[in-house]
Amino acid sequence: MPLSIAESPAKGSAKKRILETEGNGETNLRGNPVPFEENGVAENPVGDRDAPSDPSRVPAGPRVGFVSLGCPKNLVDSEVMMGLLDRAGAQLTSQPETAEILVVNTCAFIDRAKQESVDAILEMARYKLNGTAKKLIVAGCLVERYRDEIRENIPEVDAVVGTGELDQILAAAGLQSAPAVSPREPQLFNILPARSQTHAVASRPEGNLRESQGRFARYEWSGARPALPQYLYDHATPRLLSTGRSSAYIKIAEGCDHPCSFCVIPNLRGKFRSRQFDSVILEAEQLVAQGVREITLVGQDTTCYGEDLGLKEGLARLLERLAAIPDLKWLRFLYAYPNKITGRLLETIARHANICNYLDVPLQHASGAVLKAMRRGGNAEIFLKTIEKIRAAIPGVALRTSFIAGFPGETESDFATLTDFVKEARFDWLGVFSYSDEEGSGAFHLGAKVPRKTIEARRRALMRVQQSISKRSNAGLIGRRFDLLVEGESEETPLLWEGRTERQAPEIDGKLYINDFGPFDRLTPGSFYRCEIGESHDYDLVARIVEEEPTETSAVGADAAEGAQRLL
Repeated sequence: MPLSIAESPAKGSAKKRILETEGNGETNLRGNPVPFEENGVAENPVGDRDAPSDPSRVPAGPRVGFVSLGCPKNLVDSEVMMGLLDRAGAQLTSQPETAEILVVNTCAFIDRAKQESVDAILEMARYKLNGTAKKLIVAGCLVERYRDEIRENIPEVDAVVGTGELDQILAAAGLQSAPAVSPREPQLFNILPARSQTHAVASRPEGNLRESQGRFARYEWSGARPALPQYLYDHATPRLLSTGRSSAYIKIAEGCDHPCSFCVIPNLRGKFRSRQFDSVILEAEQLVAQGVREITLVGQDTTCYGEDLGLKEGLARLLERLAAIPDLKWLRFLYAYPNKITGRLLETIARHANICNYLDVPLQHASGAVLKAMRRGGNAEIFLKTIEKIRAAIPGVALRTSFIAGFPGETESDFATLTDFVKEARFDWLGVFSYSDEEGSGAFHLGAKVPRKTIEARRRALMRVQQSISKRSNAGLIGRRFDLLVEGESEETPLLWEGRTERQAPEIDGKLYINDFGPFDRLTPGSFYRCEIGESHDYDLVARIVEEEPTETSAVGADAAEGAQRLL
């Protein structure tokens, strides 16, 4: 199936981030993470800063504008490429019309994401005609899928960089790697010298088996390279943070071995491979030393972490070690596979007050027949038992999941099973994707495709069910007090500010609006306060600030740990 190059008449709501930084080439990587803004150039560009000189950074080079689309995992890739570019002397800018080089890091998960990526490429291509841009680079998942077609059909594109080629961004931009520096006293995270991987990339037996069965084959993708991506950054890879002063993602693994028939991510990202345990710890310690208070671990399946390294209960062990880092306020992980949620993992979450009582478990469906066709397994009864186990182990846990509506062969009965399951499970957060028929996936060749109109009707119906559940759940939070991470002024109105509690992961969950600063004249973005919920809406909450961040350790973790011990 060829790539559609036409620009969509109505742009979607992609999470598009354009780097905000300005000045004399000394980008604010030295302990001052750079915010991105959604669907536009951020305001209030950053000026010159007094900061220690980075001995490995070469003199100022070309101005580079960087657009990142897609998930947090892709955002980390963007941060790595920006770090490499900055280290090589590039001047990162938030003004694409002034950039000499433009980079678009793309997403290709489903059709809508591919179209949004094409739209962004075409938007940036205009600056080669109307701006100062001399080079356009396309990176990410779209390259893995349509490498040749991008170059052939969008002549403005000068170079492409796949998901396993992040270190090739320098060659694509025409820059030289910065010389290595001798080891010295520890520095701020973003200016550590880059180094090559010293560990061979391992793999899980499941991945090797499925590779022999053709799980990662790309023969249906014209122009795709047959070799699977193997790149894996480490704690010493230069990385330019983009998530604010207090929050950061850490990618603990790359790729995926699961056989899900609807998904092409294994084809795009390669086999599952974990980062070294000590490398993750070192990166987290460096981030916290830099001022980060919230760390979110990401990977296509974080619950498989360490299996390829011979670690049993690898994620639980990693969380235990990370939770011991002083001054780390919140720690969470995303994308848990349901059959990998062990008793030890739940007990670990419950026992540590700074591990958020939050689980993101994409279930995809609840009908046993549909899940079998998806090659995932499970059913509504099994999942309800898992949810009961989770809630018994971690009282007050916030649960998030996602489902696919309209998978091939999904009957009215299957959808009714899913709807009944959602009503009984009462998730705090829920997303529904319309099935996207992806060439290269197992489901692409299945018959009994559900009409698009029916798919959309089912998606909307399921979201109406969740809307009612969320509204009741939020109403029950009125009067309760939570620790709150203040993010800043609301994009919707200057009369409100926004923040998050531990029940809300960055970017994906409902908003918490602040309408009363309480005893404070002003709030500091990136700082923690205590708030009280005063109003509730379908998905969002409104709160007032009541005090500064409490100094004492919350008792929630101890209470939850007691519950987990009773369960185990």
